[in-house]
Amino acid sequence: MTTTHILGFPRVGDKRQLKFALEKYWRGEITQDALKDEGSTIRAINWKTQADAELTYVTSGDFAWYDHVLGTSLLLGNVPKRHQQDRITLDTLFRVGRGQSQNDCGCGQAASDMTKWFNTNYHYLVPEFNADTQFSVQWTQLFEETKQALDAGHNVKPVLLGPLSYLYLGKEVEEGFERISLLPRLITAYQQIITKLEALGVEWVQVDEPILALELDNAWSGAFKLAYQMLRSKTKVLLTTYFDSVNHHLDQIVELDVDGLHIDVTHKPESLSEVVNKLPAHWVLSVGAVNGRNVWRADLAHWLETLQPLKNQLGKRLWVASSCSLLHSPVDLELETELSVETKSWFAFAKQKVNEVSLLGRALSGDEKAIAECQAYSEPLKQRALSQVIHKSHIQKQVQSLVAGSSDRSLPFTERIAAQATHLQLPKLPTTTIGSFPQTTDIRLQRSAYRQGKLNESDYTQALKGHIEDAVRRQEALDLDVLVHGEAERNDMVEYFAELLSGFQTTQFGWVQSYGSRCVKPAIVVADIEREQPMTVEWTQFAQSLTSKQMKGMLTGPVTILCWTFPREDISRQEIAQQLSLALRDEVSDLQQAGINIIQIDEPAIREGLPLKKSEQQQYLDWAVNAFKLSASSALPQTQIHTHMCYSEFNEIIDSVAALDADVITIETSRSNMELLKAFEEFEYPNEIGPGVYDIHSPNVPTKDWIKNLIQTAAEKVPIERLWVNPDCGLKTRGWDETEKSLANMVAAAKELRKEYEGI
Repeated sequence: MTTTHILGFPRVGDKRQLKFALEKYWRGEITQDALKDEGSTIRAINWKTQADAELTYVTSGDFAWYDHVLGTSLLLGNVPKRHQQDRITLDTLFRVGRGQSQNDCGCGQAASDMTKWFNTNYHYLVPEFNADTQFSVQWTQLFEETKQALDAGHNVKPVLLGPLSYLYLGKEVEEGFERISLLPRLITAYQQIITKLEALGVEWVQVDEPILALELDNAWSGAFKLAYQMLRSKTKVLLTTYFDSVNHHLDQIVELDVDGLHIDVTHKPESLSEVVNKLPAHWVLSVGAVNGRNVWRADLAHWLETLQPLKNQLGKRLWVASSCSLLHSPVDLELETELSVETKSWFAFAKQKVNEVSLLGRALSGDEKAIAECQAYSEPLKQRALSQVIHKSHIQKQVQSLVAGSSDRSLPFTERIAAQATHLQLPKLPTTTIGSFPQTTDIRLQRSAYRQGKLNESDYTQALKGHIEDAVRRQEALDLDVLVHGEAERNDMVEYFAELLSGFQTTQFGWVQSYGSRCVKPAIVVADIEREQPMTVEWTQFAQSLTSKQMKGMLTGPVTILCWTFPREDISRQEIAQQLSLALRDEVSDLQQAGINIIQIDEPAIREGLPLKKSEQQQYLDWAVNAFKLSASSALPQTQIHTHMCYSEFNEIIDSVAALDADVITIETSRSNMELLKAFEEFEYPNEIGPGVYDIHSPNVPTKDWIKNLIQTAAEKVPIERLWVNPDCGLKTRGWDETEKSLANMVAAAKELRKEYEGI
């Protein structure tokens, strides 16, 4: 038989059970034992799903209470000094992740920095290192859960984030050393981990080194050989890579002292042959043929044809797997009762992907029934390719008609900003928010009642207008300068638009973890995209009618909608982005005609959309920047275009950020203590900037002096006349009490500094 496995399974539960248990625990509504019981139940279900599909191995170590990188930090005893106590506990983990845990006072130490996991929408907690950092095994979750799976009778393969990737994904929190110098100490701790797994009787351990998909410098790529020599034990190591080809490091990889290699072939299938040609004779090759990052059904007939010669060549040394962890997929397609039979036949969620891996493995082993099932399984994909509903000629003609200059605004920034200053009449250090306000229980219950038909459209509309008016009145009381309508009508910043644009499919339970207890429900691009009617104008215009202050229109940008949905695989990402840009361009035009003078087009995902290899990034940046500019190209000179980016490293793409030509950019900077502004300072970014002055992902309320200090730090890097004052991100996940207290401190800090900077 062909060995089959997956690289990891979603840990949130099919209906977000972990999310709700975590939030109850943080509110003090359940005990830690009850929380742990929920986690144990989820893991048992996940393992049973894999065992029922007859995978050769079930995967342990893929469960995390908040984030698997943070879990690795605790496993290694690497806790930031500000969070260190006598011993590491589950509450330690939550304090590092969110600044506080259950029953904390709300005045805890700052949470660790958070950023995107490669080019996905998953966020990880950035490990912190200094020259004195020591490592030792202190957090036993991996071993306890592996034993739990073994005791349940499963054949278990634990997963562990590799030492080089763990170091690489972290950051130095003091100057004068490089974190790679910590590798010898770190390897000693990894040796202890492998030894403990060996003592449990583990045959294989999956060691993830996703940084091998990057173009590493010699110091990092050269460190692998010594590291893996030191990790040799009786337990076999499957070196695991994903998200892109690793062929550029292949000559070094095949010299490593490991027992097998996993590669992701869904991104660049052509890379497979070179790997096979160089594969050491005693290694297994795990082929990730089932895409863990998208919801489309695998073309098993194609993969069977592709891999059968390889199976004949390698025999038992060929393994079949998911391309990456299924963490990035929704859990179970069978829960989707509102999809048509045809549409449902196009998709596979995590549970179905497990079955795809198993079916492909059986077919490769010569099971005639499985071979026939693979052929039948691919039929819906073939039928879909011929559908005229999917391919809309009038949309394709619009895209094809775009020429150089189609995306440019009518005047350059220097002339626009003068027109905007006259038109908007804003004070120095203008205050605003990023867009959303708390999605209260009332809002969620009313939305649910409306969707279930228990609340009619008229009553639902009136309820939403009430929430919008409440948000406007609260902002006026706080004396913010530029207001927002609060987005009470929006379930999600991408899903909302996906439901209003033709060409998308939304789901009921397609939840995917973003970070901690935060889950998103990405829509699916199923056809050419078009805007059939205005999407935001009515709500924004209503909000503007309630106040004499400037009201900011809120749109999600084309690249972010693309990155935060599951894209089609039959056309390019560039073409999808262009279709989205054309739709948003029309929305911008309608908003300004309705009297909205400030429009924010959020692009928090533009950085994460980058290809992993630097050599491939410029082409992406060119079309991504053009897509944003196209969406804003209908704006008049006096219409101020804002954009927002969060949790991104801008240094390498700062010229492209400038090329967006947004009048104002707001960014996350508070967790990094304004470190991200270095990129804008060194580049001499020409337009206006709103560096986030407090972290909305933590429930801690920042003091006025804390915010004031951050603004002053920002003013050392960016001229005061170009600074805005705002939170890091939207406020939908926060409560009103903490939101109003935080914003009151923010406004007070800005007002005090206006006086201090008066005349400058």
